[in-house]
Amino acid sequence: MLKKELRSSFLKKRRSMPETEWREKSDRLCLHLQNFSQFQTAQTVLAYFSFRQEPDLSLLFTNTGEKAAFSSKTWGFPRCLEKSLSWHIWQPGNSLQKSAYGILEPELNAPLLKSSDVDLILVPAVACDVNSYRLGYGGGFYDRMLSDEEWASQPTIGIVFEFAYIQKLPVDSWDRPLDAVCTENGIKQIS
Repeated sequence: MLKKELRSSFLKKRRSMPETEWREKSDRLCLHLQNFSQFQTAQTVLAYFSFRQEPDLSLLFTNTGEKAAFSSKTWGFPRCLEKSLSWHIWQPGNSLQKSAYGILEPELNAPLLKSSDVDLILVPAVACDVNSYRLGYGGGFYDRMLSDEEWASQPTIGIVFEFAYIQKLPVDSWDRPLDAVCTENGIKQIS
């Protein structure tokens, strides 16, 4: 199957997921991340705001009470600028705006993050495979960023639901494998 066909099939399946199942799987995925040592030690984490029923990571950055240590992290979220992403600090309570794509993003004046500030990148995906390759939405935003020398050494975890974690994706020359993949069933790392 071609990337376009795979993308369409996985997005359709994801959108058909009942909200209660989506919430439960998203929360389980977040618990796996919270218990992952690389996440626990990361001070600055890049994430995303869920769009079109992507796994919702909000439990990670809005968690309080016994997990208050997670709210002490610095969180970065993307803004789409032409064909690239800029990363801005965001905290619960800060205002958000919708991008041209309808995705929530920090306000333009939110403080910028540099790659050297970042300890971990949680990468949204339509699907991932057992070799940690990612199928994105086709815009190339993350492909360009992760191929850039400035960002290439930053640890990455692809975020997908288990049904979108498959044996093999078609891979193009510009595709770069991620360091790990997280689903509601756990963290999968390439050994």
